[in-house]
Amino acid sequence: MDLIGVDIGGTKCAVVRGNDKGEVLKKEKFATMDCQDTIAKIIEAVAGMGKCDAIGISCGGPLDSQNGVILSPPNLPGWDHVEIVKILNERFGVPVFLKNDADACCLAEWKFGAGRGAKHMIFLTFGTGLGAGLILNGKLYSGACDMAGEVGHIRLADFGPVGYGKSGSFEGFCSGGGLAQMGATVAKEKQQMGQKAGFAEKEITAKTIADAAKDGDADALMVYRQCARMLGKGLSVLMDILNPERIVLGSIFQRSEDLLREEMEKVIAEETLIRSRNACRIVAAELGDSLGDVASLCVAVCGMKGELA
Repeated sequence: MDLIGVDIGGTKCAVVRGNDKGEVLKKEKFATMDCQDTIAKIIEAVAGMGKCDAIGISCGGPLDSQNGVILSPPNLPGWDHVEIVKILNERFGVPVFLKNDADACCLAEWKFGAGRGAKHMIFLTFGTGLGAGLILNGKLYSGACDMAGEVGHIRLADFGPVGYGKSGSFEGFCSGGGLAQMGATVAKEKQQMGQKAGFAEKEITAKTIADAAKDGDADALMVYRQCARMLGKGLSVLMDILNPERIVLGSIFQRSEDLLREEMEKVIAEETLIRSRNACRIVAAELGDSLGDVASLCVAVCGMKGELA
């Protein structure tokens, strides 16, 4: 099949041409603008890719994927009730499918990455925010209203960094934004004591804290240790409830597994049922920088095969 994938992000978009093997053959990237201008650019880019059998769209939620509508995502201001599937279907005359980015990335890792062969799998984005895609009994599970997998909203502590609008949430502790908040708190406390954290003079991000941790800075190591413990706590809840055989962790875990795995596994050993724990492998995502591109193609692949929830 000749397929086109559209990846709509808060700051950038990509349109790719590929096939049902997840191979990306051509790509065009551009900045996300206001809704009308971005859609016009998407249409132009899709038209420039040539004829195709189907189009898959990956976009941040909330969505009504069954009806092909984007429902005011927080990272896309002004995108209110956008009937993106209808727009592209009427323009190009081919089947068009829509899924949120966590589900789309889950499908990509399940079909072509670290989740290959799994019947029960959880994918966690673990990037700027924290969302999950769920493969249960060999099928994508989206829930009653496309809101399954919003694990970042789970509260893990009464107090803590804010993520998904909630202090002490899973996203607050385990995301790029959360790591930056924890790093800023440590740097401020050090400053009040007349000291400097190892990352205090740099822009405080998940990456700069990780760089300092890998150089042995005690404060940075403490931040990642706290993130790892809360990651283990959150994963333990998911393991006990859903009993997956594989959990695939993206982005930050993929880059900083060496800072996270040991403490994460200690907590999981303390918190989970032993049979559930022994049945599950926790691995880093495999598709790397190509994940978003392959994800949008996978929405088209799975849509054509009737595999979308």
